[in-house]
Amino acid sequence: MSVLKVQAQGSGENHPIITAADQTEKYLPYLKGKKVAIMANPTSIIGEKHLVDSLQSLGVDIVKVFGPEHGFRGNVGAGVHVKDEIDSETGIPIVSLYGAKRKPSKEDLANVDLLIYDLQDVGCRFYTNINALVRLMEACHENNLELLILDRPNPNGYLIDGPVLDMKYKSGIGMFPIPMSHGLTVAEFALMANGEGWLKDKVQCQLKIIPVANYTHDMPYTLPVSPSPNLNTQQSILLYPSTCMFEGTYINHGRGTYSPFTVFGSPAYKGIYTFSFTPKSIKGMSQSPLFMDQICYGLDLRDYDTDLLRKTGQINLKWIMELYKNSPEKEKFFDGSLSKQMNNIEIQVGSGLFRQQIIDGVPESEIRASWEPGLSNYKLMRKKYTLYP
Repeated sequence: MSVLKVQAQGSGENHPIITAADQTEKYLPYLKGKKVAIMANPTSIIGEKHLVDSLQSLGVDIVKVFGPEHGFRGNVGAGVHVKDEIDSETGIPIVSLYGAKRKPSKEDLANVDLLIYDLQDVGCRFYTNINALVRLMEACHENNLELLILDRPNPNGYLIDGPVLDMKYKSGIGMFPIPMSHGLTVAEFALMANGEGWLKDKVQCQLKIIPVANYTHDMPYTLPVSPSPNLNTQQSILLYPSTCMFEGTYINHGRGTYSPFTVFGSPAYKGIYTFSFTPKSIKGMSQSPLFMDQICYGLDLRDYDTDLLRKTGQINLKWIMELYKNSPEKEKFFDGSLSKQMNNIEIQVGSGLFRQQIIDGVPESEIRASWEPGLSNYKLMRKKYTLYP
């Protein structure tokens, strides 16, 4: 199937980034007379108003909304199943794709002429929006529908790093052979998924893409809305490619605080680190965090200069290496059985080597060397699908 693209405008420092959703003149005429379904969450905005509310007020016939993880209005915690409902603000039926099903049914799409996808992503393999996107693409193919993608900048777009997923460790947080930080917008990822045959039975989805205007991958971008409850600050979003790997360790990574992915520790580090925090149950963020109500000691990265990540162009491995080295409970560090919230480190990082490399104190340069040639091959393949310089 053909891919229809509206050309990206010229980019540069003198022109502000304009998201696709904000370029209503590019796609509103295309929606006229169509029954539209939208996959959206709180990041789906035009200016400061929600996309669904805005388009409905502009006369677009929105017949259905599909909600991802955390729900359409973003009020559900990580990993919690979301139920179907009627949106109280618009009266539109909301079908959850993070509950009883993960993909629209034939019945869900029976009265739909066009699907729109508009979710802010953060550019990491373990962020589940791209999984939802591919399932939506498959449903569009099966029901002979076109998918209109309103693209948004990747706040970590400069960063292409980490091991390419060993498909032995395929899971809900890693479904595609891409590195931990993939350096793509969602529209570019959709082109890659089509082009590399990642949809079920290698089918193709007909795409129409509205690109971001005035955008390049190395431009800093501050998200106007938190993309999910536990990525609630720009600092957490920029550290996320480096710190999400702590979900595969017996370390609290800020869940149960208002600083997720920016503070790290456990009670075992008492006397080793002076910084401390106490995880609490926080509704909508973390109901029962690891080490709840216990004082954790460790690292505070809330004021870490994220420009250092931008300068190196690499995820930071030093933090996990340091916390393992200083752990008085090394035997528990990667023990997934101790915490129900944990994924094992192989699934998290996507490599069967990483655990032993950290345990053995393998130098960082050697760990990075073990990601080759996969990472370089990915970077080469990625160039076929980029929409932005």
